[in-house]
Amino acid sequence: MSRLGNLGHRLHRGEISYDFVGHRKLWYGVSVLITIAAIVGLAVNGLKLGIEFSGGAVFTTPKTEMSVSQVQEKVADNTGGHQAIVQKLGSGAVRIQISDISLNEAKEIQGEIATDLNVKANDIDPQIIGPSWGDEISKKAFQGLVIFMVLVTIYLAIAFEWRKAVAALIALIHDLTITIGVYAIVGFEVTPGTVIGLLTVLGYSLYDTVVVFDGLKESTKDITKQNRYTYSELANRSLNQTLVRSINTTVVALLPVAGLLFVGGGLLGAGMLNDIALSLFVGLTAGAYSSIFIATPLVADLKERDPQMKALRKRVLAKRAADARRGGDAEDEAQDASPADGDADGESDEDAHAGAVVGSQRNQPARNNRGRNRPSGKRR
Repeated sequence: MSRLGNLGHRLHRGEISYDFVGHRKLWYGVSVLITIAAIVGLAVNGLKLGIEFSGGAVFTTPKTEMSVSQVQEKVADNTGGHQAIVQKLGSGAVRIQISDISLNEAKEIQGEIATDLNVKANDIDPQIIGPSWGDEISKKAFQGLVIFMVLVTIYLAIAFEWRKAVAALIALIHDLTITIGVYAIVGFEVTPGTVIGLLTVLGYSLYDTVVVFDGLKESTKDITKQNRYTYSELANRSLNQTLVRSINTTVVALLPVAGLLFVGGGLLGAGMLNDIALSLFVGLTAGAYSSIFIATPLVADLKERDPQMKALRKRVLAKRAADARRGGDAEDEAQDASPADGDADGESDEDAHAGAVVGSQRNQPARNNRGRNRPSGKRR
């Protein structure tokens, strides 16, 4: 059996465990720092919206021998002051993306690009997206996100309880904020691929959290009928039992995503792959972290405020204190009984010795004194 498999079995049986819930303040602090860094990055850099959201045009030229840098230099002065993003496609064609331009500007730029690259204007394939369409897409994406959050909260409140629904919602917002913040810091464009990646991240993060919550539900069933463990202790035990499963699932999901990000995006230079892979990579990592270090400890925090759980904690602590006192009293009695037993043994030895002496005296043969005081039998 592998070491990880052996570790999983030992965690599941409770032979070893890590106190995730007990160190929850540390995890909260780490999450707050990461979230603040993401928010600061978003506020300073902002999101670099693609043409699908901000409007603009994409010009695809025929196959050319020019490099990306050469095309960039030629079209830099003819884009009307707008920044042009140039990409070389696998077929040898060139993709030129320019944001925030109108329809008339797009036609003029198309002609200038054709002149700069020595191609016919009709051979250039333009795709023009108006800013109104981008605004509509942004609104629809935001509405879909809000509806998703509301439905998730309602479902978790019905399937589990409101505390777990709140914890899951906070974990989702945590994952979403970190992913968007990393996008702003790195400077990647926000495209429809980014939105697809974010929705996938939310679904995966929710799945991992529900798996942990389901194990927690089974572990805390009829919890008030026992006096051995508090809610936080059972929550930590349940989290340790599903720990290896969560890690394995995350690693298996991250491997192909890492291939998309570093191989597909880095070597092939595919922009859409970068957009999807970055959001997936960051979101999956943040989702695994939040399901282990945020969601369950937060549920334990909220649950421990319940009157029944407070009463349970008092009973558990009182029972442990009573057991400790009984154990201490038994140890003291054992220590006190040890000298007494020694004295008793000494006394018994002395009694045995005295008995042996008396016995030896009693067992001595009696002298024959029968004729001492009797007449000799002679006649006087």
